[in-house]
Amino acid sequence: MRNTAILIFEDAEVLDFCGPFEVFSVTNELNNYELFNVYTVAEGKRTIRAKNGLKVQPDYGFRSCPAPDILLIPGGSGTRKVMQDSRALSWIKSAAAGAELLLTVCTGSLVLASTGLLDGLKATTHHEIIPLLRETAPNTEVLPGKRFIDNGSVIVSAGISAGIDMCLYVVARLHGEGIASRTALYMEYSWNNDKGG
Repeated sequence: MRNTAILIFEDAEVLDFCGPFEVFSVTNELNNYELFNVYTVAEGKRTIRAKNGLKVQPDYGFRSCPAPDILLIPGGSGTRKVMQDSRALSWIKSAAAGAELLLTVCTGSLVLASTGLLDGLKATTHHEIIPLLRETAPNTEVLPGKRFIDNGSVIVSAGISAGIDMCLYVVARLHGEGIASRTALYMEYSWNNDKGG
């Protein structure tokens, strides 16, 4: 059972965090609730207003959050504030230090770059944000056109639906392609698995 924390914040892109939440939760449901403990975390426990006004109540604040084995950072226009938030960046670095996997979707890569945790790695993001990622992460090899990239303990994906592909890949990496394919089938989702290349 891996603690799977999904960071949320104001103006987070909805599918960036809800898509991964669905992948890990469905996988867990289909496997006797034995694989992933999925929860949301924000700076505090107050309701978050995600992109286009969706209201989300986080399960935990930074202080009460169980130590994650997997930490996912979504994208969205709200990442620009998170990039400047010293408390959020400090929590991400602290949580990442003990995590098995660190995942980003879309402009979540900008947040990760702001922590320095993308230095020396390969990365991608939403196609419209590639120039900003290059500017924000000068010590990172930015590869446009990739759906997701596996750096070992850090896996990053391009925009929105690419995060679902990445999370199915993570399920396959941890538990086998059969389990990931069953999850995709249940979701009626056509999995684009480029093997993290």
